[in-house]
Amino acid sequence: MKNYELYVGIDISKLKLDVSFIIDPSQKEHDHLIVDNNSKGLGQLVKAIQKRHSRMSEVFVCFENTGVYGMPLAIFLSKQKIDYSMVAALEIKRSKGISRGKNDKADARDIALYAITHKHRLTLYQLPEEDILKLQLLHNQREKLMKATLALSRSDENNGFLPKEVTKEIQVLNNSIVKKLKEALADVEVRMMEIIKANEQMKKQYELATSVPGVGQQVAIALIIVTKSFTAFDKWRQLACYVGIAPFEYSSGSSIRGKTKVSQMANKKMKALLNMSALAAKRSDKQIEMYYKKKTEQGKNAMSVLNAIRCKVVARVFATVQRGTPYVDTQKFAS
Repeated sequence: MKNYELYVGIDISKLKLDVSFIIDPSQKEHDHLIVDNNSKGLGQLVKAIQKRHSRMSEVFVCFENTGVYGMPLAIFLSKQKIDYSMVAALEIKRSKGISRGKNDKADARDIALYAITHKHRLTLYQLPEEDILKLQLLHNQREKLMKATLALSRSDENNGFLPKEVTKEIQVLNNSIVKKLKEALADVEVRMMEIIKANEQMKKQYELATSVPGVGQQVAIALIIVTKSFTAFDKWRQLACYVGIAPFEYSSGSSIRGKTKVSQMANKKMKALLNMSALAAKRSDKQIEMYYKKKTEQGKNAMSVLNAIRCKVVARVFATVQRGTPYVDTQKFAS
């Protein structure tokens, strides 16, 4: 990444943006500004940047990934063609070293300083295309509907413990709500598939991903969302690290020799989906079934072997998408 003349750190909250402007990091005091987290406030932010530096090409903005609260800022900066990077909050926190206390003004300054000291590692953020954003929102809605359906479906636990005349009314009401939730869930899934089929690139990627044993509709859609249509990660190992299925060594010197294990810093929703894919692949793929049986008979931990299968599923999906041809089961051609 090139050197910029003005670094802007922004601490994002639901209602406001705390902004810190740094030109010379050796100075103790830096300009600070608070604007509303809306279109009017974003307009004031651009005017404040222009006041301090006229050339937008020499301005770099950095802020934490706060999900939906940061999306208006990301969209606005993309339209203004201002370079920016969205960074995980934990990464910035751990870069600060020992610190005491916390406030939004100091956080904005720390984010700007992080951008200066870590610019060699930062990459410019590319806003996902509109279809990916729509899919992500629909996918989140689907999760909410599934949780609500599951919670209401458990109301029969009262049966047998309370009089029928007490539970009957609640049961009828819950059944009606669950029916509507399932209808809404079906509508969401239909809409997701409509978006996939209308986008030629995503349609092709979906077809390739679902050709891999164990990868169904929802896993394929989730992979397209997480990888931003397979552009966010160059290799399958990067995705494996992101979702928490890549094993890491734990050792130091001659005395510390911990077990190689996966990290708890992970996208656990995607990890859970891949776990279901691994179980499905073990049932439907003869090659995977033989691998699982062989490793467990050798004394390998069953969950460790299952994690290896998760990695195999991800590797296969990436291979099919990057190659552009469906998965081929070579086992059926074996003599």
